[in-house]
Amino acid sequence: MSNSRQHMALGVFLLGAGHHAAAWRHQEANATGNIDFRQLVKLAQTAERGKLDMVFIADALAVGRSLSSIGHNVGGALEPYSLLSALAAVTEQIGLVSTSSTTYNEPFHTARKLATLDHISAGRSGWNIVTTGTEAEAHNFGRETNLAHELRYERAGEFVEVVKELWDSWEDTALLADKASGVYADLDKVREINYKGDWFTVKGPLDVPRPPQGYPVLIQAGSSPAGQAFAASIAEVVFTAQQTIEEAKVFYKSVKNQMADFGREEHELLIMPGISPILGATEQEAREKQQELDALVLPHVAVAQLSGLLNFNLASYDLDGPLPSIPLPATSTSGVISRIKMLISLAEKEEMTIRQLSQRVIGARGHKTFVGTPGQLADLMEEWFRQEACDGFNLMPPLLPSGLNEFVNEVVPELQRRGLFRTQYRGTTLRDHLGLSRPLPAYQN
Repeated sequence: MSNSRQHMALGVFLLGAGHHAAAWRHQEANATGNIDFRQLVKLAQTAERGKLDMVFIADALAVGRSLSSIGHNVGGALEPYSLLSALAAVTEQIGLVSTSSTTYNEPFHTARKLATLDHISAGRSGWNIVTTGTEAEAHNFGRETNLAHELRYERAGEFVEVVKELWDSWEDTALLADKASGVYADLDKVREINYKGDWFTVKGPLDVPRPPQGYPVLIQAGSSPAGQAFAASIAEVVFTAQQTIEEAKVFYKSVKNQMADFGREEHELLIMPGISPILGATEQEAREKQQELDALVLPHVAVAQLSGLLNFNLASYDLDGPLPSIPLPATSTSGVISRIKMLISLAEKEEMTIRQLSQRVIGARGHKTFVGTPGQLADLMEEWFRQEACDGFNLMPPLLPSGLNEFVNEVVPELQRRGLFRTQYRGTTLRDHLGLSRPLPAYQN
């Protein structure tokens, strides 16, 4: 194992009362935890106590696929960059990451927000780059339908290029603030970018000096062929959903092997699948916790969520029968094909009924779920890491705050004992934590 892979990367995806769809109904849960700032502060501080690399806050630009989706599910959340800026003030070292869409933002907006967060947090920001794939989000921005899948990635590539040029429009030493001479900025080191492309025309420069990290860490979550190529060319972290170690190894190798085509080394990109563990002192205790959560799920809610993930209405089918033939959306209109294929494969491989599959995905929306003891979870994580199925994990606790507390108190020390996870942060920035280099400005005098 190379030095760059001595320690696994660990993040936590914070979501409401937890990732299980019925978590908000649990007796221990804060049902409105998604908008409770005090709880979010405690969660971020707990993650920092565990020396995790980052907290991740997802973002969506609609309440769900339809208004009815929030009738029985948690809907609505705080705007993430306002939230992360506030969390930066009550944490000291942990990375702060959120989503920003390249389809429903402009590059100047995104460059400005992320540069600001990076300054506020002293170099702890990250950007989860998404192209946005649901019609509900399109309808909130004056569109009847989304951009075609391929066009979204074309726009995304140019979008990121413009954002990076805006971050580079100030050199690291451009800001002088020299009281004696009266010179605030060295104008030889601040420039207009005058970008003209197929999608964007941006003059610049950015009105925020260059971020402390150079660029906030670039993160991506697509698994389609276009998404993998995008990750190999641009991303520094990939969030992914893989059910088995065999599938994870194939994905890992596929993305890493493409990096050479873009002049990049494999260590420049970390792959972090999501994992949603239910832990107990014994396997039986963990199973009882799972059963307690699953019992809170209304069957029609579970099927509705599965229908959304499959882009196919299952309401009229026998819940105790197999999945019907699920048509794949045309690649020109959807970016969810890889998730649909994964769910179909899971149902076929394990001969699951619609009810069983809906119960499986209700906990983590297709991400890897785990039920067992802290030691058994550490065993699984070690196997995936050592066999190059991943470079770490993005933790998705089914129930908060208990799921994060258990992981930090019981799993992290076990990983540390095995030499798989650090005992102290190795620096002050998110790039330091992840072992990623700081990019130099593209233009420098």
